[in-house]
Amino acid sequence: DLGVRPNLAPENWKLKIWGEVESPAEITWEEWKQLPRVRQTSDFHCVTTWSKLDVQWGGVRFADLAALVMPTDKARFVVQHGAEGYTTNVALDELMDDDVLVADEFVLEMNGESSGWIPIPTERGGPVRLIVPKLYAWKGSKFLTGLEFLEHDEPGFWEVRGYHNHGDPWRMERYGAMSRRW
Repeated sequence: DLGVRPNLAPENWKLKIWGEVESPAEITWEEWKQLPRVRQTSDFHCVTTWSKLDVQWGGVRFADLAALVMPTDKARFVVQHGAEGYTTNVALDELMDDDVLVADEFVLEMNGESSGWIPIPTERGGPVRLIVPKLYAWKGSKFLTGLEFLEHDEPGFWEVRGYHNHGDPWRMERYGAMSRRW
């Protein structure tokens, strides 16, 4: 994250969805909790070269949110907006995979002990963050408050600072071709 942790109490949180969609929306926390929910297990890959396997996440599938707002035929990319000003971009077709989740709960495991299902705390990007298991974690915004559907690609915060535009951990797509590698 950017080192800024916005104070987003769930009761004050909203998710705005706009751009190349037929039905823009602004979803409150109460409305959010009424959406179809799933729980899944997926891997989490950090750009600093560590991975956490088999993380349990709960929330709303991105594809279900997209179905609510109905992307237009022009929509090809989505820019995620975090409450602290962070943005990141992902191709719409990748976000439509079944395992892409707008998460609001997870199971924290530390020292072999499980917390059980808990809300995602602020220090982990809560109340809501996007999880794209096949990409590095920076491709899923913490403190998610907006999803902007676009016809064109628009690199986000880290992408304009030298990170790879795609971010596949299996291809080690950490840095863009033009960035300096340390």
